[in-house]
Amino acid sequence: MKTDIRLNRTLLCLIGVQVCINGCMAGIRMAAPLLSLRQGYSAAAVGVLLALFAFIQLFLAIPAGRYADRHSLKRLVGIGMGFCVLGAALVAVWPVFPVLCVTALLTGGATGAVVITLQRHAGRLANDPTQLKQVFSWLAIAPAIANFVGPFFAGLMIDHFGFRAAFALMALLALCSWLLVRNTPEIPQQRAEPAGDSSDRSWDLLADPRMRHLLLINWVLTSCWDVHTFVLPVLGYERGLSASAIGTILGAFAIAATAVRLVMPMLAARLQEWAVITAAMVAAALIFSVYPLLRSPLAMGLCSVLLGFSLGSVQPMVMSALHLITPPHRQGEALGLRLMSINVSSVLMPMVFGAVGATIGVASVFWAVGATVACSTRAGWKLKSWSRTDSP
Repeated sequence: MKTDIRLNRTLLCLIGVQVCINGCMAGIRMAAPLLSLRQGYSAAAVGVLLALFAFIQLFLAIPAGRYADRHSLKRLVGIGMGFCVLGAALVAVWPVFPVLCVTALLTGGATGAVVITLQRHAGRLANDPTQLKQVFSWLAIAPAIANFVGPFFAGLMIDHFGFRAAFALMALLALCSWLLVRNTPEIPQQRAEPAGDSSDRSWDLLADPRMRHLLLINWVLTSCWDVHTFVLPVLGYERGLSASAIGTILGAFAIAATAVRLVMPMLAARLQEWAVITAAMVAAALIFSVYPLLRSPLAMGLCSVLLGFSLGSVQPMVMSALHLITPPHRQGEALGLRLMSINVSSVLMPMVFGAVGATIGVASVFWAVGATVACSTRAGWKLKSWSRTDSP
């Protein structure tokens, strides 16, 4: 009983830390484009600015994962918090475009590193596969909360006190993460077995076919998330929907994705990674095939909710499976590989979607992504062969 209470308290602290750090970046990511546009910068410049938040993580993800395997939670959160506070403070003092770019690099990189660290620590809290799914289901709620808290309070500060105050508040939000993590108990680090030099290369993790399948699944389903976020507004515009209707459809997706993660911890003992992932892929392929055919906001909203349930259920299962197949002393590296694949999608896919949509139509983007998911479901089915008796 005491163990469960300690785990719950630690997990609650980890969720709070991620809300603070992610919320800081999300608030800055919302405020920075607005400030740039008010200063007269073009949409292209704003696009480059936004890309910097994810671009830096392409290079830091694997080093951050390796660092997380070897060092304590508090050290890594402290470093990440320091860079977030520095980035927010710099732009609060000098709210100009070059400093905004530096802030995007600092907060984007720091947030990615902290997220890997928190996921690494959360995975080591679990004692069995069921608990592993529960832990990651709860932790997956943190980004949804952060993406509300950061932009909401940043927007309020901008409207009432200006951009400097908004950035200063984001610095304070990041600083709160240290108050949450300072009393969190550390877990002894896993030591690597003596091995040759090749065992220390992160890319060697891809020698395991299960890891390749898992990263493929993660990339495909992340692309589904991205195409819905970036292309749905264009499809809604073509259908003549109002901005509020499009916003409501996207909001329904976010609520559904969060709701399914609230339910999953209670069903964790009955859930199997391969079954949830495969079902989500089949559902996503079907939904994307019919989405472009719909014209009613209600029907599109229903599809959005179903897609939210499907895609929202995937991350905890992927995280659980990743920890089951990766050696304990290299789980941070594996998390870095996963984050890198996500950011490759986030940086490249919007440009690909835009080019394809402009050439052969927006509807074709949905169908192309749906076909890609359908062709990839075999990778999800192959996960069935994994043993559920392995310890994390």
